[in-house]
Amino acid sequence: MTTHTVTLTGLRAVYGTGTRRVTALAGVTTGFASGTFTAVMGPSGSGKSTLLHCAAGLDRPTGGTVTIDGTRLDDLGEDELTRLRRDRIGFVFQAFNLVSTLTAAQNVELPLRLAGRRPPARDVAAALDAVGLADRAGHRPSELSGGEQQRVAVARALITRPAVVFADEPTGALDSAASRQVLRLLRALVDDHGQTVVMVTHDPAAAAYADRVLLLADGRVVDEIDGGITAAVVAARIADREAAPHAAAPAGPSC
Repeated sequence: MTTHTVTLTGLRAVYGTGTRRVTALAGVTTGFASGTFTAVMGPSGSGKSTLLHCAAGLDRPTGGTVTIDGTRLDDLGEDELTRLRRDRIGFVFQAFNLVSTLTAAQNVELPLRLAGRRPPARDVAAALDAVGLADRAGHRPSELSGGEQQRVAVARALITRPAVVFADEPTGALDSAASRQVLRLLRALVDDHGQTVVMVTHDPAAAAYADRVLLLADGRVVDEIDGGITAAVVAARIADREAAPHAAAPAGPSC
């Protein structure tokens, strides 16, 4: 039986009222299995970023439930949700979000410091070594390339040993060579360490690193690619969906 690290059930997100009312998610039900890499794709306004933010506990959905590592997020108060995000969820964003005045090592250990914990130096060194930056621990972000900064962000996401890593367009600000480095790293986290990774991307080449691709449109999962994933396959499926924008969504929940 498949174990899901993250489960979304009937997830809805509605913003605004009256003529300004926008339905960003329209009852999404899906799961992200442990030790898998899922790419979430869709056109602008499809709801993919909203799905990521709700799944990661950054936004509260209008309806439905999110369960992470056996804990329902709607059962948590704000303080409990903050602790869960800090301890059980890793984040990697397009903009890196590193603190410019801190070294790479200090940026990596920041989540634990904010939690009032002093991480052993060997754990910080191991996290940087895992992303190939053991020799850059003392460098500040301005002394690192974009790809190196993103790899520091990945190490920071992993320092708490999270249940799931959410990545929002992690290669969007990188050149092709640095993008491949980061994507290979995310792939290795799954293959070598059993990490669960959920990544939002617009790039079929990035999605090709995943085990599974979810395609969203109008706040719904409208298609899924599971196995045999290549950039060409993803691009062709997207083109097919765009050519038939009113095609029906899959009959059952995507799990």
